[in-house]
Amino acid sequence: MQTVEGYEPLAERLTRQGIDLNRVKALLKAQQIETPSWGYGNSGTRFKVFAYPGAARNIYEKLADAAVVHRFTGVCPTVAIHIPWDKVDDWQGLCQYAAELGVRIGAVNPNLFQDDEYKLGSLCHPDAEVRRRAVEHVRECIEIAQQVNSHLISLWLADGTNYPGQDDFRARKHRLQQCLEEIYRALPTRTRLLIEYKFFEPAFYHTDLPDWGVAYLMANRLGERAQVLVDTGHHPQGANIEHIVALLLDEGKLGGFHFNNRKYADDDLIVGSINPFEMFLIFNELVAAAEDPRTATCAQNVAYMIDQSHNIEPKIEAMILSVMNIQMAYAKALIVDRARLREAQAAGEVLQAHRVLQQAYETDVRPLLAQVRVEMGLEPDPLKAFRRSGYAEKVARERGTEAAGSGYPGA
Repeated sequence: MQTVEGYEPLAERLTRQGIDLNRVKALLKAQQIETPSWGYGNSGTRFKVFAYPGAARNIYEKLADAAVVHRFTGVCPTVAIHIPWDKVDDWQGLCQYAAELGVRIGAVNPNLFQDDEYKLGSLCHPDAEVRRRAVEHVRECIEIAQQVNSHLISLWLADGTNYPGQDDFRARKHRLQQCLEEIYRALPTRTRLLIEYKFFEPAFYHTDLPDWGVAYLMANRLGERAQVLVDTGHHPQGANIEHIVALLLDEGKLGGFHFNNRKYADDDLIVGSINPFEMFLIFNELVAAAEDPRTATCAQNVAYMIDQSHNIEPKIEAMILSVMNIQMAYAKALIVDRARLREAQAAGEVLQAHRVLQQAYETDVRPLLAQVRVEMGLEPDPLKAFRRSGYAEKVARERGTEAAGSGYPGA
């Protein structure tokens, strides 16, 4: 079998450090990262959506593009859908089309933020009829999930208030609890409800699900199949996301991620593009938890999903790069010398413990990942392989450039 340049010296070094390379490679080959349908279409900010040549115009084209990402990376077999953006009349037909492409439908995401009725909220709205409509929409998404054989409902709310006195905090909490309880009762036995949080936006005075603590509180009240979803761009500046991840893992309540990156707010930038060290530290907690019998079950069932809306980047290239960055963070976390780390921690060797992590983070794992891809029958560099394929030029000719305006993706 072909050995990529730079792999053998890296393998020798890691082996001397006591790293089981066969185990590391097996875990990298087994990694699965879900890509979002909305990341393949024209999307942007509230100010402007720039049309991109060949951007997917419907769920069928989104699945085709997602299948290309999976073909070149080998680790993206599922595609998250957003309802009603991706709604079709024939779900079985859509599943068959996805299967022919080599992918399948993943998490189902209800939309509770774009309709006029949701101006004052959805599940927290003061009007019972609006809350009823919101619950019914989530129930519809649960039914769709059953039809496409998905076991994940990913729920994010834009609910909140803009001014003091606009509504009663505790009353909104009670409405939210009641609606979530009804939704939870409608879940099939194997389906999980992942509750996402966001500390601000679009409401600017208060948000009903502002942080991991409130999301955890709601999930804990519901039951074991309700868990917290961590969007890496949904935190205040300076938030210690890896600490949040560790706590949720320890409580068995970390259900999944929406990976992206941010500089100031929910920027939806390519994951790892702003703070790659943070992404490594997050994966360090995930790997450590997977090796601990107390937290292994939770860690091994975390759903890894990308949530990005590419505004000025080529859609498919942006997704491939995001996947590669996630793979790199995971690979670095897998080669941490955990025995040395535990020894340094137990001895109070502060800088030594830090240097163990730093050594893994500073290791160039690109030859390792390239070798893993070759062993999977893939090209060593997915991005270069995609560019050589001519797929972007092909779909640009076939689809053209569709007019775009302003607003969130999916329109």
